[in-house]
Amino acid sequence: MLQQGILNPQVLDLIARIRHTNTLVICDWAFPYWSEIETVDLALTRGIPNVLDVLNLLQPNFKVGHIWQAEEFLTTNPKETIEAFDQCFASFSEAKVIREPHPEFKTRVPGAVGLIRTGDPTAYGNVIIESV
Repeated sequence: MLQQGILNPQVLDLIARIRHTNTLVICDWAFPYWSEIETVDLALTRGIPNVLDVLNLLQPNFKVGHIWQAEEFLTTNPKETIEAFDQCFASFSEAKVIREPHPEFKTRVPGAVGLIRTGDPTAYGNVIIESV
């Protein structure tokens, strides 16, 4: 029986299928549903879990080349929230963070291996990570 790290079998199954240059979406509670990609819905209630919780759990299992996020994140969130995301992104030491307009960000979603939905209410708190 697993007793530490990621315990959710659907998340474990999803990340086990990610290969070189594949992407994974980790999104907030309001992100649109995408029928064409597998979704693991972890949202329990407002804020639980949040995007950073999921990223922090994935970090030991992923070597990330790129992290995409909507540039609107920077203008709609307080400084503390932006700093928390930036600190988390920095833990993926080789990752390049790319912030782009939200409509452009969403065009990347259908190419992802899957999507993990959280209970995060952070505006534009969605991220796409690319495995290297």
